[in-house]
Amino acid sequence: MRTDRIFARLEQEPARPLTPPPGMSGTRKALFFATLGLYAAIVAAVLTTSQLVRLDWRVMLFRPYKQWPELHAFLDYFVVLGQRGPTAVLVAAWLGWRSWRQRTLRPLLTLGTSLLLLNLTVGAAKLGTGREGPHYANRVGANEMFLTGDIFPSGHTANAVVTWGILAYLATTPRARRRLSVVAAVFALGVGATTVYIGTHWVSDVLLGWTSGLLILLALPWFEPLVARVEARLLGYWYRFRAGSAPLSVRLRPAGAGAEAAGLPGSPRPVASREPAVASRPAERPGRPADPRHHGPHTGRHPVRPDRAPVAPGGARRSYGERTVSRTAPIGPRK
Repeated sequence: MRTDRIFARLEQEPARPLTPPPGMSGTRKALFFATLGLYAAIVAAVLTTSQLVRLDWRVMLFRPYKQWPELHAFLDYFVVLGQRGPTAVLVAAWLGWRSWRQRTLRPLLTLGTSLLLLNLTVGAAKLGTGREGPHYANRVGANEMFLTGDIFPSGHTANAVVTWGILAYLATTPRARRRLSVVAAVFALGVGATTVYIGTHWVSDVLLGWTSGLLILLALPWFEPLVARVEARLLGYWYRFRAGSAPLSVRLRPAGAGAEAAGLPGSPRPVASREPAVASRPAERPGRPADPRHHGPHTGRHPVRPDRAPVAPGGARRSYGERTVSRTAPIGPRK
């Protein structure tokens, strides 16, 4: 059936080999430390109430959601692309299918590692700064730091960078990596700008959210050895579970039995039995009378012919003169 053909195709492993995980090259290290410097500069600019904070207030007092109200309905749905729950479930479903097809846990483990780093770093920054959002601002021109808020950096923006950027990071071909990088950039920029439009974040929150997500993506190659060890450990547990849940006859099968049955090279050959082989009886043809000499009761041994000369103890047969006369020979002299 068509469905059987489809599922058989899905269960096949990809024909092209999987690309190895990207290493921490010199260029990647330079980008990481440059992004880390930008992160520190944004935090310092907000702490010192610089021109960046003044820009925050100008955009907030401009109220973009009132300038372009026709976009509000669409952007309310578009900003969901930055929420951690829906996006994580969607991306995990796709990466789970890839893990099943490619017989590897690396996509799911890499996603889990990136989300764990996102929660730790962004969550710690939010709780440490305690910045209030635009809707809860207390004094015009203030940076609103170390209060009761938790919006610095923007979690929606950082989550959009990491969740959609992980697809480009795990792409198996350069062409797919370029296309997914463009898609991830569009979603990340769009989600960040949408939070500013709605008024839930300052501009500086979004800038720091973009920087936080990019730092996590750039640092992922440092965690690839850990991902490989965890994958090997989990697969080992899985194989042991499969072996433990197998039937008793399969678990007690001696080593090499599978190779011997499959005829693999190097497998021990089966020892020939010393019992005499029993000849198979010829099949009866229709219309032909059965021969009583071959179709008697099957006892596991060939019947001894009465006209066969017995064997002497030494192994030689008796001479011709000592043989007995066959019962089927005609009686009387030859003519």
